[in-house]
Amino acid sequence: MNARMRRAAFVVAAGAMAVSLAACGSAKESKGGGSSSSSSAKKGDNIKVGLLLPENKTARYEKFDRPLIEKKIKELTNGKATIDYNNARQDANLQAQQVDTMITNKVDVLIVDAVDAKAIQNSVQKAVDAGIKVVAYDRLAEGPISAYTSFDNEEVGKTQGQALLKALGSKATKSSKIVMVNGSVTDPNAAQFKKGAHEVLDGKVTIAKEYDTKEWSPDNANSEMEAAISAVGKNNIAGVYSANDGMAGGIITALSAAGVKVPVTGQDAELAGVQRIVAGSQYMSVFKSYPQEANVAAEMAVALAQGKPLDSIAKDKVSSTSQKDVPSVLVPVVSLTQDNIKDTVIKQGYYTVADICTADYKAACDKLGLK
Repeated sequence: MNARMRRAAFVVAAGAMAVSLAACGSAKESKGGGSSSSSSAKKGDNIKVGLLLPENKTARYEKFDRPLIEKKIKELTNGKATIDYNNARQDANLQAQQVDTMITNKVDVLIVDAVDAKAIQNSVQKAVDAGIKVVAYDRLAEGPISAYTSFDNEEVGKTQGQALLKALGSKATKSSKIVMVNGSVTDPNAAQFKKGAHEVLDGKVTIAKEYDTKEWSPDNANSEMEAAISAVGKNNIAGVYSANDGMAGGIITALSAAGVKVPVTGQDAELAGVQRIVAGSQYMSVFKSYPQEANVAAEMAVALAQGKPLDSIAKDKVSSTSQKDVPSVLVPVVSLTQDNIKDTVIKQGYYTVADICTADYKAACDKLGLK
């Protein structure tokens, strides 16, 4: 279910992420998970942080999220924190077992990116009952969480929808047929992306076929696109809304096999997605500043483990179906196209020109001035 957001009018600046935790006050009760234990408040930098990420097929989690979060936690604790890490490999049951292990290992705080935001609720409750505060990372997990950070997910969908309309140009009419390939129904972010995209696309184009893709699987997206081509007709599809880059890869493979070239959206600025943008087979992706999101999660986790309030870190509040007014930080997003590759993924150090412009993409890179 979508979070009900009451957003403060502020912008999260990259340089403002290093919040001074030393200035925070004494321990106080959080709405997201009971009162801080006295031992937590006395721990100082010698804390134990659990980090659970949802899957490893999407490149971002192991390449960006994990190392960024771990690095920031170490910085904030003068290298004294211990970090227990695990990846659920898209298995909600495995993730529940991993939470149990974190409880057994007596972590002070848990950062969790849920495989299934609803299914994780019981595990979150068990952690909180054991005196462990929980930070929901990237996806709004159900249960008594103490904090949440993610991107403005409805804005992601709107950004994708707006980009698709721009790519369609004069073809952006009510009679133009597009296919929507959304993410997994177990991911609340997918519902928010979908909602944002529909707000932009509905009434301007015709949604000829729409899918909710199990596990965000590129293979499933490929099969869905093949089915859509068969049902709608390859000459009748004006564009494709893909909720992320991984699925865009499967979609574009199906389109190419059918001899169809139309604008396709994406998200996450994965290297393969950026390369497809350079080559022109994918129109856009949504660029997210993972360092900002990761830094905030680390700051929240350290503050909670040390029994400190989140007032100076979290200025927003969001609510899930099970928890109201969760202290939150929502990070802004950028539409990534051929026009701003230099100013986004290259400038911020995600990839080098050499990473992007391999032999297969050198000619296309030369045309864009990527050298």
